[in-house]
Formats: sequence, structure tokens, C-alpha cells
Amino acid sequence: MTKRPSKMLTSPEVVGGSLGAGRHADGDNLYLVVDKSGAKRWVFIYRWREPGQTGPGRLREMGLGSLAKVSLAKARLKAADQRELLGDGVDPIAQSRKSAEIPTFGAEADRWSERREGELKSKTSKARIKRALEVYAKPLRGLRVDAIETHHVVDVLEPIWTEKPETAHKLRGYIEAVLDAAKVRGHRTTENPARWRGHLSHLLAARDAAARGHHAALPYAELSAFMGTLRTRDAVAALALEFLILTAARSGEILGATWGEIDLKAKVWTVPAARMKGGREHRVPLSAQAVSVLEKVKLLANGDDVSAMPVFPGPKKGKPLSSMALAMLLRRMKVETTVHGFRSSFRDWAGEASNFPREIAEAALAHTGGDATERAYRRGDALEKRRKLMEAWAGFVERGFKFGNVSNLVKGAA
Repeated sequence: MTKRPSKMLTSPEVVGGSLGAGRHADGDNLYLVVDKSGAKRWVFIYRWREPGQTGPGRLREMGLGSLAKVSLAKARLKAADQRELLGDGVDPIAQSRKSAEIPTFGAEADRWSERREGELKSKTSKARIKRALEVYAKPLRGLRVDAIETHHVVDVLEPIWTEKPETAHKLRGYIEAVLDAAKVRGHRTTENPARWRGHLSHLLAARDAAARGHHAALPYAELSAFMGTLRTRDAVAALALEFLILTAARSGEILGATWGEIDLKAKVWTVPAARMKGGREHRVPLSAQAVSVLEKVKLLANGDDVSAMPVFPGPKKGKPLSSMALAMLLRRMKVETTVHGFRSSFRDWAGEASNFPREIAEAALAHTGGDATERAYRRGDALEKRRKLMEAWAGFVERGFKFGNVSNLVKGAA
């Protein structure tokens, strides 16, 4: 380590023209190099001895930037950082090269989202992730992943935490996943600042389950009354929503269904793996009420190859209802719930008002998580056990309401 010279450099000397070409020491390994051209730059000069090496070590010179960008005061701070590394037994140049390889959050987020896009089938889900990481997480994108701390994450989440709770919740999960991936790749060593339990849970208000827009569910006790109102509407969307409720299926599975997937005789709807969130074929046992809905809507199917036609057709010939059709129907009905929420209504009913085992209810929802018992049921399908569950569910939903008619539908109403 060099000693501080009796006369340190002064700002007038540094920016003026009194210093000739050569190296001028400021002390503590910091030098101002003046080139013959008059250009000035800062360097940090030190000796580095590799582990096991004897002797004074190799003389190394590390650039700290030009005077045009780095003032005397800033150069001294940079030099202090390098001396601290040396004191910890770290080679400053090697550390600088390693740091240069660490990606920004933006680069790591793009890499992570590209992998996720390959797993996702829904264009809506892909767009949601892209918007979250590019728009809402924009303040993080220029930061290196190893430099992101809790306050950075909170600053991004707080503005939308109560205004857009579902978006904020998903964004937090995306940020956590990106930083976890960065840690696995060796770019982070500290704890994840976006984790919820035991960390952000102490800084941000817990989400009200009723405010989770994506999962806002109608209490199952109100479902029969809702179904009675729904069946007064002569619209394809109303039949599609009724079928969704009776089968506890996802909207994408319903809207993408074709008649080739339906076996009315066996009362089974087979959803191919390509259209399932979990990537596994899923057989849905159809209750008498669900079959009745299909018999009504089949009156709308015509053509040579009925098997390829959508079960719930939209206004354009051969095309299914749009992804927004069911949501718009609920909006017109002024119902404070979401399409996806009816799956929650079914799950709440199965867990609170029926005696069916948990694993049967989870298998009916085609959930991919769960314990070993639930995974065993998924492997074995448990179709007939699930049929009893869905018949009981349909009976609960029915509660004496009669089916509506489709006379207007057959005439061409959509």
C-alpha cells in the first residue's frame, strides 16, 4: 500500500494545467495519469499476490475513469472501495470483471419470462407477465440483480398495492421468481427481498381475499339464485357460463371445447392435454344438467364436420365465443364476481358443504399440486368418484330451477 504523500493533489491542480505528463500520486494507491495529449484519468495501483504465491505480488493497475467523468472527491471514494476489497482478500480487478458479468434485472426478467412463455398456453397470461415486468417493474430494470434490496421492491409495489391488488400480488411473485433465478445462476447471494412470508408481510398490508379480482367468488349459498337468473338469458354466453359452473372448468377449456371432445352417450368431456393448464389430458364427468346444456347448444351446430366445430360458437361462423364473452355477461348482470371465481365457489362448497374427500375435489379441478394421495387420484383418474361429486354439485346448483329454453338461440341470437 502506498503512503499518503505529504502534499495531496488539490482540485485546482487536478483540473488546471500545472501538472505535467506522467503519474501524480494522491496517496493510498490513487494516481492521476496525465497523458502527453493532456488527457487525464484516474488509476488505482496495487500489488496482488495469488493464493500460494510468494514474494511481493504482481503490480496491477486498475482504471477508475477519466477526469471528465470522475472528480477528485469521487476518485478518492472509488479508491477507498478498492482498498476495502484488498483488505478482505479480494482482487479489485477480478471483482470488477465479475460484477460486469452480473445482469440487470431487466435482462434477467426477460430471460425468465421467455422461459415462462414456453410453458404458458394463454396469450393473456403471456401479455400480463410482459406488462408487469416491463411497465410496473420498470424502476428495477436498470439495476443489477445483486444490487436490488427491499426498499427497491417496496417502492415498486406500494403505488399499486391497494389500487391494483391483484396486479401487485402477481408482480411481487414475478419479481421474487426472477431474483430466485438470478440466485440459482450465481448472481445473488443474499435473501430474496421480494419474498412475502416473514419479510414483505411486515411492510405491506395483507391482501383482502375479497379484493382478489381474479378469484372474486360468489358464495355458494347464492349460486342457486344466480343460476335462476342466468337461465332467463337466451344467449350462447349464458349457456357457456352455466356449463362452466356445472363442470367447474376453466373458461379457456370451455371456450376451446369442440364437439369431437364430447361423448354424450358416455357423459364424458375429454379435454386434451394441449388445452389444459397442467399439460395433462382431463376427463370431465357430465351430470344430467350439464348434458342438458350440451343438447340445447348442439342445436346451433351444423355442417359436415360437426366434431371440429366449437361447442359454444361465437358470432363468426366456425369460431368460438371470445375470451371476454363470459366476463361481459357477468358485467351486464351486475354480479360482483369473476368467471374464474365459480371454481372457488365449487371448491368452497365441496370442502364445507359436502362429505367428498379433498383429493376428489382437487382432481375435479385438475389441480396439479397436492400431496401424494391427490397425485395418485390424478394418475388413476377417479372418474366415477368424481361423477358422483359433480352430480351432487349439479343437484345443489339446481335447487328446483327449471332449464331455460333456447328457441331464440336456434333462430340465430348469440
